[in-house]
Amino acid sequence: SETWVVTALLGQATMTRPEAEKIGKLLELDEEVVQALTVVPLRGQIMEMPPTDPIAYRLYEMMLQYAPTIRELILEKAGEGVMSAINFNLGVDTQEDPKGGDPRIVITLNGKFLPFRAW
Repeated sequence: SETWVVTALLGQATMTRPEAEKIGKLLELDEEVVQALTVVPLRGQIMEMPPTDPIAYRLYEMMLQYAPTIRELILEKAGEGVMSAINFNLGVDTQEDPKGGDPRIVITLNGKFLPFRAW
């Protein structure tokens, strides 16, 4: 997916050698960069918190506002557990605003539910 490729190019996912070679050829990347795309990254270290980039900050702000609501709805609809960020798909799209004007942004977070288990 486009979101996974961008995630890998930002150093937050690992490409196989053939995937890295394909994107390297497409983007005319040096061999050193192609090789770096195949290294398992230290995830989550790309950005300071709270973020200062306007888009990243708005996403951070949305989670501060809506994470408690999302949490309660997950508990109610699926039970005690979490949404996986590993078995996960992310989508970013635009759609026309029915009222006209600037487009709307649609972000889809689709993760497998992982129930907590007694041990």
